[in-house]
Amino acid sequence: MKKIHQEILPSLTEGALIVVMIIAIMSVSMIGFGSVPHMPIMISILLLILFGLIKKAPFKKLQEGMISGAASGMAAIFIFLFIGVLISSFMLSGTIPTLMYYGLYLTDFPFFFTAVFAITAIIGISIGSSLTTVATVGVVFISIAGSLDLSLAVTAGAIVSGAFFGDKMSPLSDTTNLASSVVGVDLFTHIRHMSWTTIPAFVLTAVFFMLFSSDQKAGNSGISAIRDQLLDTGLVHLYSLLPILLLFIFAAKKIPALMTLISAILFSIVITYFHSTVPVSELFQVLFSGYSASSENEQINELLNRGGVESMMFTISLVFLALGLGGLLFTTGVIPALFEKINHSKNTLVKAAGTAVGTNVLIGEQYLSILLTGETFAHKVDEEKIERKNLSRVLEDAGTVINPLVPWGVCGVFITGVLGVEVIDYLPFAFFCLISPVLTLLYVFTGWTVTRAE
Repeated sequence: MKKIHQEILPSLTEGALIVVMIIAIMSVSMIGFGSVPHMPIMISILLLILFGLIKKAPFKKLQEGMISGAASGMAAIFIFLFIGVLISSFMLSGTIPTLMYYGLYLTDFPFFFTAVFAITAIIGISIGSSLTTVATVGVVFISIAGSLDLSLAVTAGAIVSGAFFGDKMSPLSDTTNLASSVVGVDLFTHIRHMSWTTIPAFVLTAVFFMLFSSDQKAGNSGISAIRDQLLDTGLVHLYSLLPILLLFIFAAKKIPALMTLISAILFSIVITYFHSTVPVSELFQVLFSGYSASSENEQINELLNRGGVESMMFTISLVFLALGLGGLLFTTGVIPALFEKINHSKNTLVKAAGTAVGTNVLIGEQYLSILLTGETFAHKVDEEKIERKNLSRVLEDAGTVINPLVPWGVCGVFITGVLGVEVIDYLPFAFFCLISPVLTLLYVFTGWTVTRAE
């Protein structure tokens, strides 16, 4: 957003009023009426255009600001498109089903809550979707906990912790790609830098759940049934894990994310023909529209029916609208007006963390917490000679993982509806989501792993 020209010089009061109105529009639309974020963003764009016109800004300049904002996300758009294709190819090659199949064997681990956390983390990384993980395997674990008379609140906390660890660290996750792209950081550089906070948070979370766990094993006919159903798909093969190995190798060699994704897609397609003879016409259809499983088990279908270019259109359209909104916020001078006040405080990364958390709490939407915070502080870290990967890490540590802790947030409402456990009940046990922002602030205050630009 740095290149967008400011057309208006609003007062701090005007800027604050506009922000309050946008927050109100977002909150009422998404919380009160259950709207997807697209519609309130469009209403907010109209509000900003109206504000600009009242302030005598040329409509052409407002339009250019909005377009410039949206154009800044083009790199992310291409990444998202190839992510959709990668997920489809990982389904066809059996990569994701195989990861799930072997991951579920961790239920033999003697500590139930720790096993739940570990398994949901593995599956979350495999599919890159926290909410899908919660809605499928999470439901199974809640049922198992009920049958074993174990705490549903602690179980839900373990499910949420694992699902959002996977969402945060998976190269298939839209929030992970969004956080890296919005501030112009390579995807795998972003994931590696997040490891400094995420791995300690993972270890601490596992230890905490061991303290809560009983000695009952999590083995259950429900888990066995899922394993059997996965095996029946004919997609579970050890060689199907090779594309994951390729991703790790390319990431270690710091090969650009787009090249890594394309290579993994092509490799996965080749592996598909080791166990299946998919017609080319069907292959193209799956890569575009996503994989469609035909299992008799609806949970298996929920897990495997995903991917494709079409599946990314929701996120892509949201990115365009949110970045367009961000462009208008700069063009109309709203963000600069607020900066005049907050620039007097120190530590940009702390302000970014507070903004990400605050956006989640006030608006209840994790995408916007990442987008608006990233757009707002990207040029500030440049000015302070802080590498942008530190900001992208903060966006995830204080943005992605906070939304499930907000009772009126999109993720919080969804999880409560699916698991039947209130946010306020599982919140104290969502250790990973609670630890992550604490660790990132600790690192910022101490300066540890906060790298400086040359």
